[in-house]
Amino acid sequence: MSRVGIMGGTFNPPHNGHVHAAQQAMAAMRFDRLLLMPDNEPPHKTMPRGSADAAQRLEMTRLMAREIPGAEACDLELRRSGRSYTADTLRALERALPGAELFLILGTDMLLTLDRWREPETLCARAGLVAVARDAADRAALEEKAAWLKEKWDARVFLVDCPALPLSSTDVRASRALCRAMVPPAIFDYIEQQGLYF
Repeated sequence: MSRVGIMGGTFNPPHNGHVHAAQQAMAAMRFDRLLLMPDNEPPHKTMPRGSADAAQRLEMTRLMAREIPGAEACDLELRRSGRSYTADTLRALERALPGAELFLILGTDMLLTLDRWREPETLCARAGLVAVARDAADRAALEEKAAWLKEKWDARVFLVDCPALPLSSTDVRASRALCRAMVPPAIFDYIEQQGLYF
């Protein structure tokens, strides 16, 4: 059975923190494939003014995938209109990849708020949850939440220790110098060519 990891996000732009978390998850979980999936419209936030458009975010995600053996960009959510709900994505992937074992890679904050997502029971039933822990405090909170999710929805939660790179896409968009330092060189070159953010 093929093991498929799924890492979603706005990727506006993808940065070294995304790459590092994906590499750590890939190494720990031994995925056969890792799908990097830019969302169309994130359910939990609005895209800021001056954001890259969908085609640009997908291209930057393709460039990010080159940094991670076994990873590929996936445009599944971009091809669907409206907000990108993970439960819908998992159902679509089950149809597209029959027999695959799906794993959803989540940051600390995402796992801790999973019960407030749309159809959390669907997420727990259809995919293993791979939570990336930045430090010991994160791990303690994640272990507690994992136990709660297992009891409530029989969730399978896997914790991956991943010392944090302290940056966000918001920080990267705010400073050309930080962007140059904190995104893979091919993505920085693309940002410059496209005249994005600055």
